[in-house]
Amino acid sequence: MKEISEEQAFRIRRNLQDAGCSKSQVIQFLDLQQRHCRREQYRLLSCQKAALLQRLHRIQYKIDCLDHLVYTMQQEDKMERREEPCKKQP
Repeated sequence: MKEISEEQAFRIRRNLQDAGCSKSQVIQFLDLQQRHCRREQYRLLSCQKAALLQRLHRIQYKIDCLDHLVYTMQQEDKMERREEPCKKQP
């Protein structure tokens, strides 16, 4: 493997930052790149992906809770409308 150019390092750094990696993770990844430790790079990326998925699942659960509350409220509203007596027209 050849050494990476400054442009390649910039692109990798930017991509990792956009993926939510910390500065220390970026430095570690680039160090692994220089030392040709591809397996460790994959491990680092896999760990970051797992952390992002975990956060996503926690947020999805919160959204599901809100959706459930809205659904319950809508069902209650439907029941209340059914129970209202018909109003006579004048």
